[in-house]
Amino acid sequence: MMLDPIKINTLLQRLRDRYPVVKTQLDHKTPFQLLVATIMSAQCTDNQVNKVTKKLFARYPDPAALAHAPLNEIRRIVYSTGFYNNKAKNIMACAKAVLENHKSVVPQDMDALTQLPGVGRKTANVVRSAAFGFEAIVVDTHVLRLSRRLGLTDQKDPVKVEFELMEIIPQSSWSDLSLQFIYFGREICDARKPLCDICPLFDICPTQGK
Repeated sequence: MMLDPIKINTLLQRLRDRYPVVKTQLDHKTPFQLLVATIMSAQCTDNQVNKVTKKLFARYPDPAALAHAPLNEIRRIVYSTGFYNNKAKNIMACAKAVLENHKSVVPQDMDALTQLPGVGRKTANVVRSAAFGFEAIVVDTHVLRLSRRLGLTDQKDPVKVEFELMEIIPQSSWSDLSLQFIYFGREICDARKPLCDICPLFDICPTQGK
């Protein structure tokens, strides 16, 4: 396990050097739009989600509009993101909950967010971090993979990984690290063919391509 503070600081510094400015790749104008986009991003690329949300938010830009939209129309628009039946139902139910329970204002509190339909800790952390400026660790497939490969955790459950990372990573780096891991996972540490020969973390990686 990479629990050596010096190695962790080296990891963080190298990621900062490579990705000094990071932000979510999901297009949005409001916290609510980010919330919906993140729900839609499950098992789907950010690029595809952005194509779909452009159409969705042009017609239904806010909680009131989406809450009263025809469900079949939402299904049709989000179809290409996969799992469209569940996503459409969750999006509509989430919009209704934000409208009726929070007066159309997306809550910032973790408990309140995770009580919304279709919203787990990952989605809540994306919104808290990108929309409201809280430090949060978002454990998506890239963060999970890199955390395990780099020896930061041996857990497989995303929530357990999140809490383990919170214990060993300085809080001021939580949000950036999540996004840096996502960038790095896409560019270098691919799930099937990691580019270990050009990896700037190779010397501190305990798996080293294994």
